[in-house]
Amino acid sequence: MNVEQLKGDWKQLEGKVKAKWGKFTDDDMKVIEGKREELCGRIQKRYGCAKEDAQKELDEFCKTL
Repeated sequence: MNVEQLKGDWKQLEGKVKAKWGKFTDDDMKVIEGKREELCGRIQKRYGCAKEDAQKELDEFCKTL
């Protein structure tokens, strides 16, 4: 899934994102709004992982969609 698809399908993906990363708040979801870099940054912040790890996890998640 590319960046444009993430933005375009955000409303449908929101539930899957919250299921995968349960620490996200509703405010996090509003800020992310389908922006891949913002999602990656929030994964880093909420889960305390390195940027590379967050990107890898996000890439794996996108492959399942």
